[in-house]
Amino acid sequence: MDIATRVYNHNWKIDPIVRSLIDTDFYKLLMAQTVFHYHRDVQVTFALHNRAMHIRLADLIDEGELREQLDHVRSLSLSRGESTWLRGNMFYGKRQMFSPEFMEWFEGLRLPPYHLEKRDGQYELTFEGAWPEVMLWEIPALAVISELRSRAVLHDMGRFELQVLYARATTRLWEKIERLRGVEALGIADFGTRRRHSFLWQDWCVQAMQEGLGRAFTGTSNCLIAMRRELEAIGTNAHELPMVYAALAKDDAELAEAPYKVLADWQREHDGNLRIILPDTYGTEGFLKNAPEWLAKWTGIRIDSGDPATGAEQAIAWWEAHGEDPRKKRVIFSDGLDVDEIIALQARFGGRVKVGFGWGTLLTNDFRGLAGDALDPFSLVCKAVSANGKPTVKLSDNPNKAMGPAEEIARYKQVFGVGEQIAQKVVV
Repeated sequence: MDIATRVYNHNWKIDPIVRSLIDTDFYKLLMAQTVFHYHRDVQVTFALHNRAMHIRLADLIDEGELREQLDHVRSLSLSRGESTWLRGNMFYGKRQMFSPEFMEWFEGLRLPPYHLEKRDGQYELTFEGAWPEVMLWEIPALAVISELRSRAVLHDMGRFELQVLYARATTRLWEKIERLRGVEALGIADFGTRRRHSFLWQDWCVQAMQEGLGRAFTGTSNCLIAMRRELEAIGTNAHELPMVYAALAKDDAELAEAPYKVLADWQREHDGNLRIILPDTYGTEGFLKNAPEWLAKWTGIRIDSGDPATGAEQAIAWWEAHGEDPRKKRVIFSDGLDVDEIIALQARFGGRVKVGFGWGTLLTNDFRGLAGDALDPFSLVCKAVSANGKPTVKLSDNPNKAMGPAEEIARYKQVFGVGEQIAQKVVV
């Protein structure tokens, strides 16, 4: 595909930013099913948050275009082929991953309304509704904002300028892939949907990974691309679950147990490689210290904040303390990765654990320096901010990723025993 020509001749009705309800990350569908089974009536609010406030999105992105794309997302419903794929495909070695009851609900779903305002050069974009419905706005909302930003920058470029831009980006990506070819026992997946440069570019990156890395490329988090390219759909669970469970806690005792209640519900739904712990929502050290014995039997851990090597060493020590062999456990790194860090982490932990990587924004949106800094990736999130009227909190292993009211952050730190943390730059 000649992406530069496609961009130059752009017509959004041919190339809508979000093309399907399954143009989303696989973990969102897995979590939606769990929420549907256990908490379908909980009312949740999601909100967009631009951590890079110097990028004035409301000045850059036309409000009419944004509304047009969001309205298009609301018009989408599951196609017959997509439903058949979800109902009948094998995921993580299991058929009928999604229950008939959940699929019947999903087949009738249209995403709920959104609320959009401009304030101080930024968009305030929020979604309110029943948790299993409103949670499915997160990924398409981020993809829409990210791609509209790209389109705004590319709008005034000529045909030749676009050809050169994409040639340079293509060369950069292929050079990364060539470096990864030499990494022994590599296992890496695409996690780049939410902050991608565009859908077409993500799809091209996935095809490049398929050709360049072969079996070392384990799949993609994007369900639509996985279906079209006959790849494994990759994903487990995210911070959203413990954030909402914690907000619903009636007192500090229930709050302390909330992260483990999430995983107890998850364990009733899933087994095998879907039993991956995400321990950092309220601090990895405290989570592992207080974790129930049965969690040590789970398949692995995903590390998504803080120093990744420190997180992996903590996991290894925890497994060893519980009589588990770390070499049989999986550690998935997924926080702001690029090639140098992937190579270093594989060298350090290969053979000690089963290492995996979820490569996100710097796979699907690395245009750094190719248009000045106008296309550089930035940190944009869409998170649950309240549940049944109570605020949510995320602490993370990196205090720069903390979210929630200050007084609630202080309370959560006390409940979860979070002491001094090392702040790290948030790139994406």
